[in-house]
Amino acid sequence: MIQHRLRALAIAPLIGFSLANFPPLGSTALAQSSGGDRTVVQIDSGNVRGVMTENVISFKGIPYAAPPVGNLRWRSPQPVQPWSGVRQATKYGNDCMQFPDPSDAAPPGTPPAEDCLVLNVWRPAQIKSGEKLPVVVWIYGGAFVNGGASTPIYDGSEIARQGVVVVSFNYRLGRFGFFAHPALTAAKEGAVANYGLLDQLAALRWVQRNVAAFGGNPDQVTLMGESAGGISAMHWITSPAAKGLFQRAIVLSGGGRNYLLDVSKLKESTPTRPSAEESGIKFAESMGIKGTGAEALADLRSLPAEKIAGDLNMTNLVKRPPTYAGGPIHDGELVTATAGEILQRGDAVTLPVIVGSTTNDLPAILPPLKDPFSYFGANAAKARAVYNPKGTLKPLEVVLTIGVDIAMHEPARFVARQMTAAGQPAWLYRFGYVAQSLRPKVMGASHASELPFLFGTLDARYGKAVTA
Repeated sequence: MIQHRLRALAIAPLIGFSLANFPPLGSTALAQSSGGDRTVVQIDSGNVRGVMTENVISFKGIPYAAPPVGNLRWRSPQPVQPWSGVRQATKYGNDCMQFPDPSDAAPPGTPPAEDCLVLNVWRPAQIKSGEKLPVVVWIYGGAFVNGGASTPIYDGSEIARQGVVVVSFNYRLGRFGFFAHPALTAAKEGAVANYGLLDQLAALRWVQRNVAAFGGNPDQVTLMGESAGGISAMHWITSPAAKGLFQRAIVLSGGGRNYLLDVSKLKESTPTRPSAEESGIKFAESMGIKGTGAEALADLRSLPAEKIAGDLNMTNLVKRPPTYAGGPIHDGELVTATAGEILQRGDAVTLPVIVGSTTNDLPAILPPLKDPFSYFGANAAKARAVYNPKGTLKPLEVVLTIGVDIAMHEPARFVARQMTAAGQPAWLYRFGYVAQSLRPKVMGASHASELPFLFGTLDARYGKAVTA
């Protein structure tokens, strides 16, 4: 019970429910909803049937867009084909196509497939008539190449028991989600390049249209994401395309100044990155496909999904494969600048935020390896006194410690200060707890280690090692 109250305390200020009215688990403080079968809900594409488990009703595998296969590969998410009757929403759909990474702290729970644009909803089984509950929308991480909403760690049941509607969804990854090629541009089929971000936008719009049917309040939506999901949350905070789709945000290990990855421009190469179209051409040529016309596009869309996924995952991403754009693409429309640039211009949507990181977070951006203190310029001596005052740390330890500050800790403070300056409340956190089963080998909280505690899914992460 203490764990649940602490978790609720962490997100209560943002998602909008009061701890004064926080009932014990299993309580019947929420009255039974009126009329009919509570496991059947009507949404804009048809009826769905969920399943009730321990005072929570879950609805899984609901399509929010048409399957992005065939001629819809590398297209903006298209409308769902409505269905008749009641669609069973009792199992997760497939996670999006990817090459799994053995080091993934939250690996997908279903076989990856290209037909993956589905979402999941958890809600309390009993809701007072006319009550509108706060909503949390979850975006998973995985460096935009791995991850999925079916991961057991992301089960929304425990948060739903606190009187919240929880929504999670899949979005396209890797070359399926972030890809450009002159043949795609020439086809003029709509927006190009950032299909994964367009999926996220479509899911947020689905929430606005449908979450009331589950007892949620579309005017009280908190967007929450970790790692690539946190980067995504920062993107939407600073994007006019998402204005009005959420009212609060929680950014976990999502930086705050940039995308934490080298962002390719759509058509223009930079000193550090080829253009996204160049990467697309290199990929096509690696598959034996040449040309920039309709025939080349048809050949690309005919490739087996496994060929497009290749061996691209979080581990192999550090090699910066020239056949992949690297993640979100600067297309001049959906991605126009970094989050930090937009915040400093004062153009971001200002809203209440929780933002933070873990003590031993991901050093996604590193200082110069040979002379890491040169990163601080005229303050190099001061930095040395702070990071390695006795000169006893190994060079790699120094580099990684500085890297975490550059990528995660300082950007979180930056975001909190920007929102505060804009007159919005901001909560800055640092998660440092290390599970007892990992001590003493692990001395600090690693990237993504807070997620089982946030979702109340410790068994899914630690199994029998969970202590009282």
